[in-house]
Amino acid sequence: MRHLTLLIISILSIHFCEAQIHEIGGFAGGSNLIGDVGSTEYIAPNAPALGLLYRWNRSTRHSWRASIIYSDLKAYDSKSEDPRRIQRDYDFDSNLLEISAGMEFTFLDFDLHSGKKEFTPYLYSGISTVHYDNYYFVNGSQTSENKSSWDFAIPMAIGVKAKIIGNFVVGIEVGARYTFTDEIDGSMPSSDNLQQYQFGNINNNDWYMFSGLTLTYTFGQNPCYCVK
Repeated sequence: MRHLTLLIISILSIHFCEAQIHEIGGFAGGSNLIGDVGSTEYIAPNAPALGLLYRWNRSTRHSWRASIIYSDLKAYDSKSEDPRRIQRDYDFDSNLLEISAGMEFTFLDFDLHSGKKEFTPYLYSGISTVHYDNYYFVNGSQTSENKSSWDFAIPMAIGVKAKIIGNFVVGIEVGARYTFTDEIDGSMPSSDNLQQYQFGNINNNDWYMFSGLTLTYTFGQNPCYCVK
């Protein structure tokens, strides 16, 4: 975790030329789990997600980006279309914190200093680290292991953003996170003495989704977009 924090700070402190432009703001939307508990739909937000977002626009076509997002992650077997899950009827509720850093690519030139209304679709990917509480299920009841874990994930997001009024940029984004763990949904206990309580597909790791709106405020000088 210490190394990831240093990496994010390094990315945000690199300077190209004397002038650059920044964006800072927030994310608000919903989350949903894709795992061994709950609905099998990919985009089905059922819990709020809130976060902070920073962009450093390196050019009109790409930006460095960092974010912190918190969500109350939930899943209900009763919302699934799988008859076996409906009959099992497990409920899952947990807290999740994501710290992410990476690069955002735009399909069109997105010049925040053009003086015009700007619009573009974009893609985002990078690396995330995820903090979550550990659980397992006993007789259908979610039970805490009284411990928490950190794991890595790969964010993959697509969205559209537009500069419409003044220095504000608004966007709509849907993003999937592939995690390197199967422990988030409680189907794979982290403690060795609880392995008898594992269930589901042990060969598939957990995914989760963030869907929502972004709003950022731009500031800084008109960049020259050249490496010094």
